[in-house]
Formats: sequence, structure tokens, C-alpha cells
Amino acid sequence: MTLLAWLAGGVVLGAAAFVAAVYVGFRAPRERETGSPADLGLPFETLSLTTTRGKRLFAWFIPAEDVAPSPAVVILHGWGANAEMMLPFAPPLHAAGFAVLLLDARNHGRSDGDGSSSMPKFAEDLSHAVDALRARPDIDPARIAIVGHSVGAAAALLCASRRDDIAACVSLAAFAHPEEVMRRIMARGRIPYVPLGWLVNRVVEIAIGHRFADIAPMVTIAKVRCPVLLGHGTADMAVPVSDARMLLSCADANTCRLIELPDVDHGANGTMDRVTGPVAAFLTEMVQKRPS
Repeated sequence: MTLLAWLAGGVVLGAAAFVAAVYVGFRAPRERETGSPADLGLPFETLSLTTTRGKRLFAWFIPAEDVAPSPAVVILHGWGANAEMMLPFAPPLHAAGFAVLLLDARNHGRSDGDGSSSMPKFAEDLSHAVDALRARPDIDPARIAIVGHSVGAAAALLCASRRDDIAACVSLAAFAHPEEVMRRIMARGRIPYVPLGWLVNRVVEIAIGHRFADIAPMVTIAKVRCPVLLGHGTADMAVPVSDARMLLSCADANTCRLIELPDVDHGANGTMDRVTGPVAAFLTEMVQKRPS
């Protein structure tokens, strides 16, 4: 075997090992809930919803009070999070007359495992949750909104771009394009984008079964037909607020608005609870007044 062949083989093996390490590293950490909506004085029931391939999703359903059929909101967490971390959104939405469904995506919280996680899988789980609400007699199927945070926010935009029965979509701290997210991660680790970064991205596309260019939020938001609220913290170090501005520029200017939150970071807990009021106000305006 020639020296060139040995070198080429070494590059291929090294790249393969690096891709495998990155792929394993991107498996979402699992953190199970320790509290419940009862901690906030909210009535609820625990549900088990069916998603793709018959996997089960853990969810909490908080019914609206004295309104049937009622408007509803499905809330989806971000990477490595769970339904409990999104609980701060429940009290203002419940007070505004909404039923609230908080769910764990696959491989998160108490939901079933299903290989590796991905944003398209988040979107599948969100869509199945919407279907579950539409089948309930106590829910108005014409007034179902979705809220997502981080990867869940990107998934909310993807879900809304595929359906025409979503009343409103709220995207909190979404990235604009997964290719750029990967570039940032690699830059922080001083990993060259060419050739390793590019190769990793192509392997990830094969693994998740989607091209980044097809599922990027800056692409899907242009296909969303319902009202959209983008929320983003100016202190977000994981996803810069410039991503939200990019999303706004790609959206329908007549149906999309952006609120920038001074000194708010990326986390669903902590400072992010400052967005719960604006989210409830937006959904009240766009969904409560929508005719059944």
C-alpha cells in the first residue's frame, strides 16, 4: 500500500472516529420531572400520548376552567429539558382561559427512548400532541396554539409549516439555521469546519433523514401561515439574538412579530420567565378572539 493510501485511510478513520464522537455527544441528557403542576396550584391529569413508531410521550394536561370547548396551547421544551422546566408558562395561560398541554419529547423526561434525538423528531412529537388535543371534545380544534423553546422552538416552526390547523405559533430562542449552530460549536472547540465540520454535518443529515436546508427555521418560518411570535433574550450566549432578527426578516411581515428581552439568557428557567406574560398576551390576542 502506498504512503498516500495510508494517509487517506488515516484521514478517513480519524474523521469517522470524530463523527462518531460528535454523534454520541449530541445525545440529549435525560432529566426526569420531580415536581408537577400541583406545585403551582393547578389542576392536571397525566397523559400518555402515542407518537411515531408507537412510542409513548409523557404529558401533563391542565384543563381550562368553566369553558368547553376551550382554546389550548401545547408547550414543548428544548434540548435536554422536560415539561417541568416549561411550567412557568402554565399559570398565565391557564388564567387567560387556555387548556395547557406540556409534554416530554422522546428521549426526554419520562417519555420513551427512541434512538438519538433530533429537531425533526421534536416536531413529530409536537404534531402528535396537537392531534391528541384535536381529538378531545373539551378542546376547540380551531384554537390550538403551539409554544416551543430552543430546539423545541425550531420544531414548533417546522410543525406549523407543515399544518394549516395551528392557530398561532410561539418560538422562543430558536436558531436560524442548524448549519450555523454546528459551525459555532466547532469554532468554540477550535475544530476546523473544512473538512471535519462539513463531514459531521453531512453525517448528521443522513442520520436524521433531513437536509438542513429543508428544515432550517429561516426556511420553515416563511411557510408558516398562522400568526408567529418570536421571543429572544439579548443576553443569549447559546443562540445570538441576531438569529431571531434573521428569522423575522424571512417571515411574513404581516403575521410575525419579534420581542427582544433585555438581559434574558437562553435558559427556559430563570430569566426566561419574563416572557411568560407577553406570550400569554399574544396568544390571547391571536387565539382567544379567533372564531371557532
